[in-house]
Amino acid sequence: FRRSLAPDAGMLFDYGTPTRITMWMKNTLIPLDMIFIGADGKVVDIAERAIPHSEEIIPTRRPARAVLELNGGTAARLGIKMGDRVEAEALGLKP
Repeated sequence: FRRSLAPDAGMLFDYGTPTRITMWMKNTLIPLDMIFIGADGKVVDIAERAIPHSEEIIPTRRPARAVLELNGGTAARLGIKMGDRVEAEALGLKP
């Protein structure tokens, strides 16, 4: 039910172990990019500009440990692509 997200902010969801994650946008009010992160910290999938209120399932093509949700368009703006490595202390992924 977020109405906004700061340009430099995101929401991180840690599933603990790699799994085929499915998401949807039913209760989401803003478009989001979803960055799916593997156990090794590499980006394994990206869903760009997910549509607010949509009940369409957004699945990963590969198992992922976590999902980082960003404002829609952020992945393209920052040039995030498959295979990029995420560094996140919260996930124990350090440089």
